[in-house]
Amino acid sequence: MHQLIDIWFNSLGGPYGYLLIVFLMALGSTPIPVPAEAVLPPAAFLAAQGRLNYVGVLIAGTAGSYLGAAITYWASRWIGRPLVVRYGRYFLLSPEKLNEAEQWLARYEGGGIFFARLLPVVRHLISIPAGIVRMNFGVFSAVTIAGSGISCAILGYLGRYAYRVEPQLFNDPQAMVHFVKAKSVVVLAVTAVFAVLYIGTVRLMKRPQTDAGGVH
Repeated sequence: MHQLIDIWFNSLGGPYGYLLIVFLMALGSTPIPVPAEAVLPPAAFLAAQGRLNYVGVLIAGTAGSYLGAAITYWASRWIGRPLVVRYGRYFLLSPEKLNEAEQWLARYEGGGIFFARLLPVVRHLISIPAGIVRMNFGVFSAVTIAGSGISCAILGYLGRYAYRVEPQLFNDPQAMVHFVKAKSVVVLAVTAVFAVLYIGTVRLMKRPQTDAGGVH
């Protein structure tokens, strides 16, 4: 992994830097575990040096995230549940996890997808159950783009922050990844708080309907 990250760092400043961002972020939105923390912050680091355009980095990251998510959505929708259940374990998606994800989507719908895009690991897999349950693609696209955009903005900010406080990190790819992950803890905690508030709100809104149904 260290060698791959090193190659990525050295390739970023080339003529295909933005296309590489799109490609790797697309992979990161599929079951292939390419960590966004190793893709966006280095690109934003270079943007802080003036070697890339910061807005271009965020657009490329968001576009790649959505592209990978959309491909995974349609592949899962076309392949169907039986094959995903059979082979999902090779992508860390057991039948039990798939059932939990489907129940999550049934209850929290678009909001669930939005928060999933902000969380590591989960963002790699959430498009699979969305495709299987045939979630409305327009809604899926909207919340995926919104969540991906915010996630990329956060990672981009951390990359620029790394340049300001520890500019030598670009010479040590592994150290930069560790730096970003350490600084991401607060962001993840805030995301978790908002996710809990959202979940609680949805449950409170649906509970009266369930109770009313039980009375009748």
